[in-house]
Parts: sequence; C-alpha cells; structure tokens
Amino acid sequence: MTSTRRSFLRAATLGGAATLASPAIVHAQAPIKWRFQTYAGAALGEFVTKPVVDYINKAANGEMEIELYYADQIVPTGELFQALQRGTIDAVHSDDDSMASPTPLQVFGGYFPLATKHALDVPVLFQQYGLADIWRSEYEKVGVTWLSAAGQDPCNFNTKKEITSLADLDGLKLYTFPTAGRFLSQFGVVPVSIPYEDAEVAVQTGELDGMAWSGITEDYTVGWANVTDYFLTNNISGAWIGSFYVNQKMWADLPEHLKAIVMAGIEASHTYRNQWYWGGEARLRSTGDQLKLRSIPQEEWKTVEDAAVKFWDEIAEEGEIHAKIVQIFRDYNEVTSKAGPPYTFG
Repeated sequence: MTSTRRSFLRAATLGGAATLASPAIVHAQAPIKWRFQTYAGAALGEFVTKPVVDYINKAANGEMEIELYYADQIVPTGELFQALQRGTIDAVHSDDDSMASPTPLQVFGGYFPLATKHALDVPVLFQQYGLADIWRSEYEKVGVTWLSAAGQDPCNFNTKKEITSLADLDGLKLYTFPTAGRFLSQFGVVPVSIPYEDAEVAVQTGELDGMAWSGITEDYTVGWANVTDYFLTNNISGAWIGSFYVNQKMWADLPEHLKAIVMAGIEASHTYRNQWYWGGEARLRSTGDQLKLRSIPQEEWKTVEDAAVKFWDEIAEEGEIHAKIVQIFRDYNEVTSKAGPPYTFG
C-alpha cells in the first residue's frame, strides 16, 4: 500500500471516529407557556393559587412555564370565562358564579346557599355524587376543559355594624357573590358588585358596610379585618365551590406527562388549602384581636335555613341540569343529616 493511500485511509478512519465521538447538536425546545389568572387578589392568591403554579413550574423541569396573574390583572373577574374561551388566558382558578359562566352551573359555583357545611363536602359531592361528570360535560359543550373542584372557606359576614338578629341585615350594603346576593336580598341585604381589590376602600368610604365573601381567614389575610369590626359566626354556606379550568385547545395540545403534572399540582394545592383554611378559621376566631365575634340565635337563623330550601326549589325549576344538581345536594344533605355530628352541627 502506498504512502498516499495509507495516509488517506488513516485520515478517513480518524475522521469517522471523530464524527461518532462528537455529540449531536440538540436544539432545546421552547417551554410551553400559559397565562393563568385567579379570582384572588395578590395577598390571598399567595395561599390559594400560587402554590399550584409553583408546583407545576418546578415539576415541569423547564418544559412548561405558567405566568400567574391575580384578580382583574388581565381581565375583570366577570370576564374570565370569555377570556378563557378565546385564548386571552390559558387557565383560570375561579368559581362559576363570579366568572359569569354561561352554563347552568353558574348559580352553583361560589356559595350555593346552605348546600355545604364543611370544605370536605365539596370533593365528596364531585367525586362520589357525580358533580364532576356534570361539570366536565357542561364545560366541554362551551369549549373549556374543567379540571377539578375543591372546597375552601365558609361564607360568613364581616361588617362595620354589629349583627345579632336577622333584622340587622336589612339595608346592609355587602360585597358578595351574585347567587349569594340574590339569596340574601330577601332579608334586605343590598348586594354590591365592585372589583375585588376595591372592596377594602369601599368600606372605608361608606360605599360598603362589609362583605359576605369569605371566612375569617381571608378577612385577616387580605386586610378586610382592618376596616370592619364584627364577624358573624352564622354562615350562608359552609364551603366555597371553586374550580380550575383550561382553554380546551391548550389542554388538548399539552403532552400527557405534563397533564399529569398539572393535575398532581392541583390535587396538592387542594390539600394545602384545606389545612390552611381549617386551621386559620379556628385560630383567628379564638385568638384574632381585630374582629369581634357575634351570632344570630339558631332558632332565628332557622328562618334563613328554611328560605334556602325554598331557594333550591326555585333554582331546580330553571332547567334539567339545575334540577339534577339540586337533587344531588338534597341526597347528600339527607345522608349527612342522618349521620349527625361532625357532618351536621347538632
């Protein structure tokens, strides 16, 4: 073999080895990005929504990035659904009522009067009594993917005025949910609809007398305890019903392993909120130094409970889905009333 041929073969061999040894050039895929808005303002959102976003962003390992926006930052809360439908927002944490869901479910989100007594009632209703199937199906029809629901705090009253009887509700201007306001108006309450972040100032200026929006944990967390004086222990609902929703196309396009991460984050956040609220309600009722506790006697409050039963009857007449959901609430409450404490209060 000539020197020239040997040199050529040697060069070819070394060149091939070098090619095999060289790492392939990998072009990193850009992360999937979602814009996510919550019903909660920044102070509350840190506890009720930010944990799930942080979980997903960390677990996705750079494959997915969620940008969190608080109440009204991209669109007003009442426009969340439309924004989700058209893709202005990719995901939402809210309730059907305050985001003006164009489905029969709207009236049941947020605080449906006297339907629940504790936060754990909500996942039981969804997973054991069929509400999850109804929510999933109804949102499918309108181009939105419903992912999961959970309970949070009860709906009590925090007010400037002392409330010790039903008569004290008459004329009260309260920031509350649409359905709660509709129910409470029969007792003289004047529901006021304003942006979430404006509620505190509205109390200071006299536009509001208080809120029927949350339990005592939120009152202290978001600063409402700074501008109101009393907390009514009677509640019109034992647990907020809220959900996580995603734009249908964004969910369909998400790889399966990232879907699993999103769902794991949501379920972990449900657990976190359960303990945060449950512990907070007890601690702040017993040791909070800003809101004085007041109660309406149970025999008088029964008037409200009886009115809720009539309200359910009215809602059931609004449509087939309404009737089906109301029947589920009736079935569940029949079970818990027979079970006794701690499922009921007496």
